[in-house]
Amino acid sequence: MKTQYYTASSLDGFIATEDDSLEWLFPLGDLNESSYPAFIAEVGALAMGASTYEWILRNADTVAAETGSPWPYTQPTWVFTHRNLAIPEGADVRFVQGEVGPIHEEMRAAAGGKNLWIVGGGDLAGQFHDAGLLDELIVQIGSVTLGKGKPLFPRRVLSPTLRLESVRQMGAGMVELRYGVVAREESH
Repeated sequence: MKTQYYTASSLDGFIATEDDSLEWLFPLGDLNESSYPAFIAEVGALAMGASTYEWILRNADTVAAETGSPWPYTQPTWVFTHRNLAIPEGADVRFVQGEVGPIHEEMRAAAGGKNLWIVGGGDLAGQFHDAGLLDELIVQIGSVTLGKGKPLFPRRVLSPTLRLESVRQMGAGMVELRYGVVAREESH
C-alpha cells in the first residue's frame, strides 16, 4: 500500500490555471493511452482539496466526456474543505478538515490494502509529505506552459530527496516521471 500523488503538470510547474481549470490538459492525450487505467485499478481511497472537487462538479459534462461518468470514482473520497458542498449521486464522499494524519488512517482502513491517491491540489499533497505520509509522486508533464496558476508541489524538498524511479514518454505531448519519496531515515 502506497500513498501516491498522481497528477499532471504544465512544463512550467502548474497543475491548474489560476481559476482552477484543468481544461489545458485534455488536448494533450487520451486518458486510456496513459498509465491511468492501471494506476486507478490499484487505488482504494482518494483525498482531494475543495478546489479540485468543485472543478469536477462544475465541469461534470467535460469529466463525463473524458472518463464516461460525471463522478468518475468508485472509491471512497475524502474532500478537505470547511464548506458544505453537494455530493454527486452515487458518490462515496466524506468532507473533512484538519490534520492529514488521522484522515490518512481512515483512508488506509477503507482502502483494503490498495493504494491511496492524493488527487490534488499541490498543497494538500504537500501536507501529506510534511506529515511523512507520502510515498510516491507520479507527475505527467504536458508540453504546454501556463505562465501562472496553481503550483505542482508548493514545498521546498531538498532533504530528504526525491528519487527518480522511471521516465515514460506518452505520445508527443506528455512524459511521466515517477519519484519515490526517500524516507527521512534513509536519506542520512
